[in-house]
Amino acid sequence: MTKVVFPGSFDPIHYGHIDIATRAAKLFDEVVVAVYDRPLKSLLFDPATRIALVKETLAYLENVSVMGYSGLTVDFAESIGATAIVRGLRVFSDFELEFRMTLANRRLKPKIDTIALITTEENTFLSSSTVKEIASLGGDVSSMVPEHVNRALIARYREIEAG
Repeated sequence: MTKVVFPGSFDPIHYGHIDIATRAAKLFDEVVVAVYDRPLKSLLFDPATRIALVKETLAYLENVSVMGYSGLTVDFAESIGATAIVRGLRVFSDFELEFRMTLANRRLKPKIDTIALITTEENTFLSSSTVKEIASLGGDVSSMVPEHVNRALIARYREIEAG
């Protein structure tokens, strides 16, 4: 049985993430979508909200589970018995970052491999940062995220505006 980890901040989850998770679910016996609790970037949603949004989004995938984690991704992968980390690549600059991260991870945990899935053409531009920027300015992101995530974004930005 092949178990893999698909890690990220998922702040928020969008159709690019969903594409990678869906394709990974077809390739592997078990996919654990791992929501990182404190990445080195500004977060819009707290970990519990991000986990809940990801769980609701991916509930249709029977062999996918969602867990929060902290610390090194390779340590988390090893702790749950995963043999690989799945990453999505959109553009060439993603490759350079992922390549360096993969080499560092292999130095730390040589038995944990990394598998990169290339995004579909329609998701090439899509990132959580793009979604957040558009949503923060009142733009329509309904074609980029599921409806429940769109509602959460609207509510969160109203909350921020209200102070």
